[in-house]
Amino acid sequence: MRAHLRVVAELGPRQLAELAELLVAVVHDGASVGFLPPLPVDQVERYWSGLLAAGVVLLIAETDGRIIGTVQLHLASHPNARHRAEVAKLMVHPAARRQGIGRQLMHEVEAEARRRGRSLLVLDTRAGDPSNELYNVGGLPGGRPHPTLSDSSTRRSSTTRS
Repeated sequence: MRAHLRVVAELGPRQLAELAELLVAVVHDGASVGFLPPLPVDQVERYWSGLLAAGVVLLIAETDGRIIGTVQLHLASHPNARHRAEVAKLMVHPAARRQGIGRQLMHEVEAEARRRGRSLLVLDTRAGDPSNELYNVGGLPGGRPHPTLSDSSTRRSSTTRS
């Protein structure tokens, strides 16, 4: 499946609702994106409403006019880090996975980083997570261990930085 990808500078009510639905679906499916289930709708709406700010680039993937995936690029702003950016919250709706959307989003976020003069990308992900397969296929190295994160069971998991 091929999705239409684009950078979004402003979020309207329809986009906010679709992004909220996407975030709830991936969190309830077990994704490690900084939220834990159950996920209150007001928390999700506040997150998306406050996301777009200086230094944050939001890309969305759409098919048939609906958002099915997204990824963020957080541009470092310190004078000694203007070559660096972080890839954050790559999400593909569970119903649209394994169709190349995640790979498309990764390629586009890398291209967007290059357009913005960034030559170093980092991303954190839970070690052993199925998403690691996507990042390795995308050419990112296997990563190195990084501090732990906590999931909904309060169990600590290793993370990987690529």
